[in-house]
Amino acid sequence: MAVRATVSRFPIDSDAQENSGLPWGVTVTPFAAKDEEGRAPTYGTDGHLLPRCENCWGYFNAFCELDQWSWTCCLCGQPNGLSTKAIARYSHPQSCAEMTSSFIDLELPAEESDEGMQPQPVYVAAIDLSSSEEFLELTKSALLAALEALGPGSLFGLATFSHKFGLYDVQGPIPVVKNVFIPPDTEGTLPIELEDVMPLLQFLAPVDTCKDRIASALETLRPTTSWERTTGAGQGLDGVLMGGRGFGVAMEALLNYLGSEYGSTFALGRVFAFLSGPPDYGAGQLDTRRYGEQYASKGEDADRALLPEQTPFYKDLAAVAVQAGVCVDIFAVTNEYTDLASLKFLSIDSGGSLFLYSSTDESTLPQDMYRMLSRPNAFGCIMRLRTSSEFKPGHSYGHFFPDPQYENVQHIICCDSYATYAYDFEFANTDGFARHGTEPPMVQIVFQYTVVVPPEELRNSGLLSSSRGKYSLKRRLRIRTLQYGTAQNVNELYDSVDPEVVLSLLVHKVILASLEQGVREGRLLLHDWLVILTAQYNDAYKLVQYNNKSSITSQIDVAFSQCPQLQHLPRVVFALLRNPLLRLHEEGVHPDYRIYLQCLFSALDPGSLHRAVYPVLTSYSSPDNQAYPRHSLSRAALITSGSPIFFLDAFTTLIVFYSSTSDPTLPFPPPQDCLLRTTINLLKQERCITPKVIFIRGGQEDASPFENYLIEEQDVDGSGLTSVTGFVSFLDDITRSVLEYMK
Repeated sequence: MAVRATVSRFPIDSDAQENSGLPWGVTVTPFAAKDEEGRAPTYGTDGHLLPRCENCWGYFNAFCELDQWSWTCCLCGQPNGLSTKAIARYSHPQSCAEMTSSFIDLELPAEESDEGMQPQPVYVAAIDLSSSEEFLELTKSALLAALEALGPGSLFGLATFSHKFGLYDVQGPIPVVKNVFIPPDTEGTLPIELEDVMPLLQFLAPVDTCKDRIASALETLRPTTSWERTTGAGQGLDGVLMGGRGFGVAMEALLNYLGSEYGSTFALGRVFAFLSGPPDYGAGQLDTRRYGEQYASKGEDADRALLPEQTPFYKDLAAVAVQAGVCVDIFAVTNEYTDLASLKFLSIDSGGSLFLYSSTDESTLPQDMYRMLSRPNAFGCIMRLRTSSEFKPGHSYGHFFPDPQYENVQHIICCDSYATYAYDFEFANTDGFARHGTEPPMVQIVFQYTVVVPPEELRNSGLLSSSRGKYSLKRRLRIRTLQYGTAQNVNELYDSVDPEVVLSLLVHKVILASLEQGVREGRLLLHDWLVILTAQYNDAYKLVQYNNKSSITSQIDVAFSQCPQLQHLPRVVFALLRNPLLRLHEEGVHPDYRIYLQCLFSALDPGSLHRAVYPVLTSYSSPDNQAYPRHSLSRAALITSGSPIFFLDAFTTLIVFYSSTSDPTLPFPPPQDCLLRTTINLLKQERCITPKVIFIRGGQEDASPFENYLIEEQDVDGSGLTSVTGFVSFLDDITRSVLEYMK
């Protein structure tokens, strides 16, 4: 569990926080195997015996004061008695994880369940047949990769949807499909329960024994023909031909089908939905005409009009998925407007992912699928953040489902080791923290989750007897308790800034503002934030001099030259304003791509997000020798460095660029065994998605994919051609705004 704070020393009170201009909060990556400094948790057992505070329900931890019969909660200061069992347990402190470490992972006892029925992980693929041959070929190869990644003991179901919904039985000698027609009206549901079409255990096949049969069933998939669609779906309103992608009805039926067995047949349910275009048939159909010319004629702000969902159907469906214990991943392979703004809730609220590929040719879908399923996943997760009494969590951000009953409790159906969440803090009262108090600020994060444990681990722990090769489920409780210092003045606060975490919280806030008030409002918020921070910094360091008439006579320091921790922030804000996340509709940013970026960015850890916003540009003197580890993203940096090879890491894309003046004897593309290739392979391995790798030879090939990332000469609002004034004029504009603000 990695936890990073925007400031490692917390502001002393709300005035100090307000005057600093900085966001105050933390990012949490709960299922990361190690903490932010690379330390693993201390493992233990009997998590259910861990004492809890009677006042705030916080857990006993290494920071709590312990007496012979009682302990004092480090979060709220409440004294609590100890049970006889706990007194005996804590008389040998070295044997208790919670006494030796503030980062612990404890096993919880298995719930009483039918011993014969071991809940298994269930995976269901729902494939869009209102599609092309190319789309189905890509989906087949992705699912074949997925079958290789699934652990033994998994169950797999294959379903298809178009104007009808198909369930496959792959357990017999030949695959059998049973279809149910989807009613075309927007209020309709399937006329028959899926359980009556095919019993669930007939639909869900064990991957161990049926892998080949599943593969042969995939081979039988064909796109629905226009003739089929005309006869099946053509009796639309007034004889108008309807589309044939009944995604909404299909997902609703599938979730209800699976939900009936949650906790008995399966412990983890995961649905992979493959879409080749917008749902346009039956309940949950989306009107894609809103992405057209009418916004121009109506004078509406397209950025604002296309970001909210047009129907609550998929948000309501996500609540059904959470209830059913099913996580939904959406893979959209399309370049037509699909209205991901409405569809995204089904995936992000249920703890799933949203992937968008603009074409089948360059899609990394099979690699992404394999990567997603072969890394460790926790499921049925509950997360709770508690703080000491002087402050409290404000907003929480990330792909979770808030508990309908308890505040600050989040449910995550499926969580991998990359998924990151963020919280901002606010003071509970005007007093703040005591200046020289003995109670420093405390944060406790509790993460309860289930993992599938392979037989090797059980054998090692001596728990495996006769059930050879049987996977088992383990419920665990992971707790991290952190103690922070307080900053006595604003200089101390600025010196303790973590700029990557500041960017994370800014991105979350800006996404929220864009969704509620439009992209222009999001851009404005970011610009104003930098102006206020610059003004507060200049004020705090007494850099501003006034003459008798109270007008400012000195230069404004927009480069934060006195504070290294803040120096990179203006560049990052400039890059964020140039990012498709915040670029305006007129600049040709597709609304679906913007939504995809919102979903991707809001789940990334601070380090990855920083790369995605401000890519890392490195130069090499040869494929085996790095010349300089970091350049600014400008053409001037390329010219002055004089290096022949540049490597740009933009998180989703990796580009190797040979300059037009490079020595023609340098091997192109770089050989497999060189340092540059090793670096690329390492970055690909540790990334949560498969980055696209591009090799470009300057002067011979189109260099625009690389040059588009050299943003510092581009105008911040995208108006006008690239000029020498991009980042420089942006700083001039900030200076003018700061002078205006400080008047």
